[in-house]
Amino acid sequence: MRPQTEAELAQIVAGLTAPVRIRGGGTRGVPGPEAELDISGLSGITLYEPGALTLVAKAGTPVAEIEAALAAEGQRLAFEPMDHRGLMGTEGTPTIGGVVAGNISGPRRIQTGAARDFLLGVRYVDGLGQVISNGGRVMKNVTGYDLVKLMAGSWGTLGVLSEVSLKVLPKAETQTTLTISVPDAATAVRALSAGLGSPYEVTGAAYDPASGQALVRIEGFEASVAYRAEALIRLFAPFGTVAQVEDDPWPGIRDVAPFHGREGDVWRISVKPGDAPELAARCKAEALLFDWGGGLIWALMPTGTDLRARLGEFAGHATLIRGDRTQHAMFQPEPAPLAALSRGLRQRFDPKGLFNPGLMG
Repeated sequence: MRPQTEAELAQIVAGLTAPVRIRGGGTRGVPGPEAELDISGLSGITLYEPGALTLVAKAGTPVAEIEAALAAEGQRLAFEPMDHRGLMGTEGTPTIGGVVAGNISGPRRIQTGAARDFLLGVRYVDGLGQVISNGGRVMKNVTGYDLVKLMAGSWGTLGVLSEVSLKVLPKAETQTTLTISVPDAATAVRALSAGLGSPYEVTGAAYDPASGQALVRIEGFEASVAYRAEALIRLFAPFGTVAQVEDDPWPGIRDVAPFHGREGDVWRISVKPGDAPELAARCKAEALLFDWGGGLIWALMPTGTDLRARLGEFAGHATLIRGDRTQHAMFQPEPAPLAALSRGLRQRFDPKGLFNPGLMG
């Protein structure tokens, strides 16, 4: 099933009698039924106003197409969406609908916000085959919900996106990266926290234990970047040897490049930065990568490891990105009251239980 228009999508959904797996570019390995609803045919930028910093695109539009159009105007998707292909070992083409559905956000999230923070509007088809727009028709039984925020990060379980409206931002004139040689994760997190707490507008804060390097990115006008780099070099001096590098490591951090081509399960752990060093030690992982100043830990684990059991109770959640999701649910089990709320939302948006049931554990 590969609709070419929103109306065709609505007609297909209205006629469904069994669950389906929603597919955009097929790069994120969403589990589910064999029956597939492919929205890649809904493609194209329908409105782009550089002066208004606004772009509207159909959900199946390739991210690369959007980034190329923005780059031609000196603009970008500020939330820096990750490309999962190298990590997942998949092919296909990342789509903007998949980015929004997964709330996919990269290293710059710590400074600019997540994908959902740039989402201005959505159009989608609900489980009854109705076309819903955040700025127009509103479903009677969901009046009062913030549809934009609900759809971002819902992974297609509440409806099939057909179009998204996004705020975009100008591309920075220049950027630079500082590295700090640190002895351990605790020192790295303290250094990154110092940078993020400074007035120098850090837009990336990561730590690669394999290299022993904490990394900090600053962006902006050339003179401002030079001034802030000098100030941060002084700030970081007590934590270890500081260097300024010319290469750009951030696409590799965004896409978790150190794990590419390596066997094992991949977990994504969201946690308070201050808790990250102790929690990372509990993982006993084969490899680790920290982002968001320690607020995000990527862990490469032996195949089949129950990382949640190994971590025990902690303030955060662990998501299985690559691994057997029939053995371990993709998402952290929710507390009973929150799980009841989630079930209630899915019942209202998708009463027949059609969309991506494989994500529900």
